[in-house]
Amino acid sequence: MSTDKAPSPTAKLDRILADAQRSREEGYRDKALKMYPHVCGRCAREFAGKRLSELTVHHRDHNHDNNPQDGSNWELLCLYCHDNEHSRYTDQQYFSEGSLNTPKTSQATHNPFADLAARLKSKE
Repeated sequence: MSTDKAPSPTAKLDRILADAQRSREEGYRDKALKMYPHVCGRCAREFAGKRLSELTVHHRDHNHDNNPQDGSNWELLCLYCHDNEHSRYTDQQYFSEGSLNTPKTSQATHNPFADLAARLKSKE
């Protein structure tokens, strides 16, 4: 007697979509690795052999759906530089002017030297 359950239709669809996403990413990664030297575009470290997996494809405009065949939206970055680039981009969005998350600062109104000239004259 078998106790295996058939996968639910949503689980099957999720798996299909995940496989399609993975194959799409592998497709442009393979193209980028063929087009560009195996060097990080930021720190200039070289990658070969098993360490080639540490080299990632970064989308310059941060749009992962923009994958032109000439590779003009891609650059190869190591894992560390790629994380740093995305952190900088996130910080820029978070702290940009007009952002709701911008910390509120008040402008200084006190001028400690406002009456300095008068004080110096009174000492003379």
